[in-house]
Amino acid sequence: MATPLRPLMMLRLLAGRGVFRLGTQAMAVALLTAWGTATYGDYANAWGTCSWLLFLPTAAEKAALKILPRTRLTTAAVAGLTLRIAAAPVVVLAAALVTALVVLPASSLVTLYLLAGMWSASTGLLMTVAGLHRLRGRPALDATAFTVVAASVAATTTLTLVVGLSPTTHLLVLVSAVAVVIAGSLAVLPTEWLRAPLPRRRRLTHAFARSTVLLGVTELLDAITMSSLFIVFAVSGRIVDSGPFHLMLLAAGVLCSIALYQLKLKQPVTSMSLRGTQGATGRRRAARLLRTTELAGIAFGLVLGAALLVPATRHVVLAGAEVPPSAVGYAVLAVLVVVEIAASIALIYGGYLVENTDSRVLSLTASAAALRLVATVACACALVPSLGAVGGFSALVLGLTAEAAALRRLLRRAHPDTPPELSRPTRASGSIPGNQ
Repeated sequence: MATPLRPLMMLRLLAGRGVFRLGTQAMAVALLTAWGTATYGDYANAWGTCSWLLFLPTAAEKAALKILPRTRLTTAAVAGLTLRIAAAPVVVLAAALVTALVVLPASSLVTLYLLAGMWSASTGLLMTVAGLHRLRGRPALDATAFTVVAASVAATTTLTLVVGLSPTTHLLVLVSAVAVVIAGSLAVLPTEWLRAPLPRRRRLTHAFARSTVLLGVTELLDAITMSSLFIVFAVSGRIVDSGPFHLMLLAAGVLCSIALYQLKLKQPVTSMSLRGTQGATGRRRAARLLRTTELAGIAFGLVLGAALLVPATRHVVLAGAEVPPSAVGYAVLAVLVVVEIAASIALIYGGYLVENTDSRVLSLTASAAALRLVATVACACALVPSLGAVGGFSALVLGLTAEAAALRRLLRRAHPDTPPELSRPTRASGSIPGNQ
């Protein structure tokens, strides 16, 4: 299960996820032109507020990718636990959605938000099922599943443009399509995985549950951080700004999700390579990367403060707060997106190296992510009311800076024998997959 994927298969897998991500990006632009700013703002706010639900099912995938390569006798039991944990939030949301569709009007905002949540959670469940297919040596099913979902997104978007579907109906069609793909993906999993009983050894269940929670809570908190910004937009009376912010955030999300997916493809091999004493190599590299991110974030904060103090540059920054933004405004947002992407990928990779070393450090990434949530919301409350989407992206970058600083210090405290100031790892210490 820790066999590296061939380059052509890696390319095919990345293409499948890439088409899916680009499809959702194109859908966002198309829906804005079809619905207008006001309707799209409601849709974007629902989508953004519920996006964190994607990471409830994928927490189990992350734990499986780390644990399954290190086990042989309990493969079916761990796979069964993975599926149960990943499916639980989808089942709960499905029950709530059916109730809402029966009881509430079709145009209800509650239904809209439940559909957005169901889409996010269902997509996360499909990612987890696809991850299990990769682990069992059937990676092509991953690419096929997400290519089919991408085609469904394109078809649904076209239907909305031609017929004029409402946001609720549009999401209902998407959720129905991904449900069919999930059912097909589950049907071709090994029967012993689908029907695996709960492990008799409670220690195994507790160990997997702990890894799932600690590995998943980091991404979950990051997603909640994103969703909280949409709440800040709504509370600040700038819900219309959710539209431009959502569009630019999707662009950032495409690159970040592809980077995260590439690391997940390498995770089984990385998990095997960073066991025991080799974990110090990964921690040293992570600490250096976190320090660089921290310094870059501090520089960003100083530049932003200086730009707001000078009238000429303040006028340029405020152009990004207009709705709809002008050409200058979109240029400002584009610069902020590039900065946010660079900081996010650095944190993703740094956390990835830390999490795949030993179990003691899992709580460190969760603690740092919690601090990021607090820092981002605090910065957003201060910046969004006056800067709109610009304030939202600035808050994201400053939150990432706080996370990098916290994680680096927590890592040094937990492993004082491997500080970032130590020399770079030698060839004898082994290489880390994904660094080539």
